[in-house]
Amino acid sequence: MHWMASVVARAIVGFARLLTGMQARWNGCLPLARQRVYYANHSSHGDFVLIWGSLPPDLRPLTRPVAGADYWLKSGVRRFIGRDVFNALLIDRTGGRDGVVQDPVSQMADVLAAGSSLIIFPEGTRNTTDERLLPFKSGIYHLARSCPVEADVEFVPVWIDNLNRVMPKGEIVPVPLLCTVTFGPPLRLEAEESKESFLARARDGLLSVAPQLD
Repeated sequence: MHWMASVVARAIVGFARLLTGMQARWNGCLPLARQRVYYANHSSHGDFVLIWGSLPPDLRPLTRPVAGADYWLKSGVRRFIGRDVFNALLIDRTGGRDGVVQDPVSQMADVLAAGSSLIIFPEGTRNTTDERLLPFKSGIYHLARSCPVEADVEFVPVWIDNLNRVMPKGEIVPVPLLCTVTFGPPLRLEAEESKESFLARARDGLLSVAPQLD
């Protein structure tokens, strides 16, 4: 199963590169083997594939995307891709059979405590509006608070540009188009920093690496 997942991962990343011309840009941040939370804008189910595929091959096994279990466990193929190929942390947002919703921040904190990095989307849902970013949910702040100081976890903003045009909502056939994945300068939660201040800094950090509007 492991070798099959590796082959499928390479195939998916290769297809994504072919379709989107995926380009990684590291602005104020280097692709280093250190523990990070990559947080990005969210417009498509393919977002984490582009971020994960833009990382150097040696960093990919150390980095776990966070995604909704209700989507990635819907079929056997999705389950294999989400759970086995990308080793995603699948968050159950519905409560499952027993109706109990697990705390997603605790689940993400456990992954960080185990030494992995994460890919998250602080808007909480796909942005299908004309706004560049939806308001950030507070989860990214609580996750930052849960990180031990000694772990020195970096929060790295990542802007994905053009993927929503490659995979327009409601369309089945992707449209080939150049996509860029821009990694910006990392930030950390400051001592005694308020939730409002951190969320504003995190949001501004993400917008700072987005392409400028004409």
